[in-house]
Amino acid sequence: MASHIPMALSLLHTFATQYPGGKQLWTPPNVTNPPTAAASQNPPAAPSTAPMPVPQRSSTASSAAAAAIGATPPALNTTSNVCENCQLRPKYSDGYKVHPYCSKSCANQAKLPAQPPNVTSSIPKSANCDFCGVRPKFFDGNRTHPFCSRACSKNALAKIPVLKPNAKGTCHAPGCQKPAHTNGNGSAGSYCSLAHKTIGETICLMCRQAPKLAQSHFCGSTCADDAEKNGPMMLEVPAGHATFKSVADQFKASWRHSGTICPPVRRVYKIVAPQASMASYKAYQTKVESTGNFVASGRSAGNENRRWHGTRRECHLGDKGQTQFCASTTCSLCCIVKLSFDISLWGTKTGWGRFGKGIYTSSTSSKSNDYSHNDCTSSLKAILLNKVIVGKGCKLTQDNPNLTAPPPGYDSVLAEKGGSLNYDELVVYTNDAIRPSFLVMYEP
Repeated sequence: MASHIPMALSLLHTFATQYPGGKQLWTPPNVTNPPTAAASQNPPAAPSTAPMPVPQRSSTASSAAAAAIGATPPALNTTSNVCENCQLRPKYSDGYKVHPYCSKSCANQAKLPAQPPNVTSSIPKSANCDFCGVRPKFFDGNRTHPFCSRACSKNALAKIPVLKPNAKGTCHAPGCQKPAHTNGNGSAGSYCSLAHKTIGETICLMCRQAPKLAQSHFCGSTCADDAEKNGPMMLEVPAGHATFKSVADQFKASWRHSGTICPPVRRVYKIVAPQASMASYKAYQTKVESTGNFVASGRSAGNENRRWHGTRRECHLGDKGQTQFCASTTCSLCCIVKLSFDISLWGTKTGWGRFGKGIYTSSTSSKSNDYSHNDCTSSLKAILLNKVIVGKGCKLTQDNPNLTAPPPGYDSVLAEKGGSLNYDELVVYTNDAIRPSFLVMYEP
């Protein structure tokens, strides 16, 4: 009888600690493996911010105890609010459910094939190519690139989804097809939830995963650099995006022709120029700012402004799904988007200019609309919104067709309404003073 008492106590302890609903009120000291002297002399480790590891029970002991009471040991509860891939950030909640990962990046990494043994298993996942996940990222001596090779870089760019317009009445967030929220007055909203409203309005135009920075179209330097390295190209801006709203609002607010109704904007594309092109533009901006000190007076560097320019297009660039440039050397739209403006081509289209040999833009969208023409069959018209270094502008109201540069002491010509003009014009006389920034597609 006495010989069975230890066995009974053991079974009671197993029941209390492992049976569902039971609570472990007391943990017996580890008698079998007492702490060594070396372990007892070491001070306790500092608290860690990493997720606490789940304690593992001995499988042999658990199986034996389960067999003794005639039950299968229950699975341990490993439910956690930490991302199942990186084990650092909390899982993402879209307002309806909690996803297993913190972001799309972690979700994509989790789907990558397992690394070959003894090849890259010792390399941290963050050090591997963002596309293949197998080879290490390329280091050029100055910085580490996100991909292992040009092939993976091009493949990653090709994988960027083309944003399709969502069906009417559905959420405007990229890829979401849930019904949009109904407003109090019964009208349909733009998003299904506040979370998707934030995503739709602030998503990075390159990776379409992380929110963009406040003064940028991209989530960080990696996406910005990748975009410029793959330029020239166009990135479609989602209809509910803050950038779309900014451009469309400027188009509407600057439509000033009386007796006409401003047509609706249907598509907006961000134009990404190559690094070399932007470098020369920035250099000119710095030069103008150094003499004008515009920032000190509360204006942008070089007195940069956004101005409209209408031109001809021979192809369907900007129509639904059309972001590839045509091969025609006379398609003005493709040439400007690819190579920016070229003052040497002045006069080939219009034959003259009120203020001489310059590049003409306007703050009035309806004026630039007069110069937008399709040499193709399309239901939309195209207009460019450009970044222009105005610097110190010389205000003129009368024609001066002999100008080849701004008057001495000025950086541009501001042709004002009145005199020979019904609407304003801004004229610059160097290629580096202007870069196309957005392509806007609107109804005729």
